[in-house]
Amino acid sequence: MTTPDLIILVVALLAVVAAVVAVTLVMQVRAAVGRRSRPGADPESQEPVVAEPADRPLPAVVINPSKFADVEPLRAQIIRACRELGWADPLWLETTVDDPGIGQTREALEAGADLVAACGGDGTVRCVAQVLAGTGTALGLVPAGTGNLLARNLDFAISRAAEISADDVGEAMRVALTGDDRRIDVGWVTVVGADGEEHERPEERAFLVMAGMGFDAAVMASVPEKLKAKVGPIAYFVSGARELRGHRTRVRIDVDGESHSRRVRTVVVGNVGKLQGGLTLMPDAEVDDGYLDAISMGPRGLIGWVDIAGRLITRRGRPDGRMDHWRGREIVLTADTPQPAQLDGDPVGDAKQLRLRVDERALVVRVAAGAPRSAASA
Repeated sequence: MTTPDLIILVVALLAVVAAVVAVTLVMQVRAAVGRRSRPGADPESQEPVVAEPADRPLPAVVINPSKFADVEPLRAQIIRACRELGWADPLWLETTVDDPGIGQTREALEAGADLVAACGGDGTVRCVAQVLAGTGTALGLVPAGTGNLLARNLDFAISRAAEISADDVGEAMRVALTGDDRRIDVGWVTVVGADGEEHERPEERAFLVMAGMGFDAAVMASVPEKLKAKVGPIAYFVSGARELRGHRTRVRIDVDGESHSRRVRTVVVGNVGKLQGGLTLMPDAEVDDGYLDAISMGPRGLIGWVDIAGRLITRRGRPDGRMDHWRGREIVLTADTPQPAQLDGDPVGDAKQLRLRVDERALVVRVAAGAPRSAASA
């Protein structure tokens, strides 16, 4: 081989080596960027996010501002959580008296939100879920209400509204951004008004916790918002004491086509079973079992209420007309006389009939990673 040929061979080999090194470096840089940009990465162990904002997943927050004296510290915590975890800054959508969350959630979906977090009480959660059901877009929970019953039934760590801090909100938002997806049932109800006509909004409305007519709805309707803000769940006990004296009414309860008639003070249909204070109203209710649970209560006087309270506390008792329980996929409540009605704690006026059904595992909810699941979802 001549000297010129040797020189050409050496140059060619050097070029090949340089090309291999260059390709390797490019692949390493891309891998590093991907690791830093991954949503949900631990901010303590990863370098700052370098992905362009347009490439980051988009969260939306539907917030009920009436639950807070000042939303700005909470907003700052939520934005910080999103940035630390590689998400874009959130869409910030505040509810109003005229629109408690339906329109805001639709706006979030139209904007392409990858997650919609509901920051408020069960009423706000219900409105957000009504739009998200069946879409596959996850619902995040930032509990800030008095009851927060959906969060309690999902074993979600929460504070009472009067005590919730910016740090609490930030931590809840981190769960919403990094937690596990869990599918839960959605209840749907059509309200037939006191005149026998379908309610002013005849379309089905969602509920995630409980819907009912009678005593429970009267209590919800009579609790002043200012009292709830001051004393929290105690406000319901104050209102309940005022409503203990009252008349029973006859209600026909149709469960999957089978009719039952009871004289009651209240009938509650639940997607979940737990109330405030660890009290369980419906021990068999699971949030993802494809069934609704109905319970009727027909006490006579104060002694009857004491008996029912004892049954709830001890989780004992047999059906006897004073307290009965059913399970089904479709339930219709028809009262002889119009009764106050409620959906997830929100009064909806007097109703002659509630037509309820369950949509099995129609909603995706973001829960803390490793959170316990029910037997139905195991």
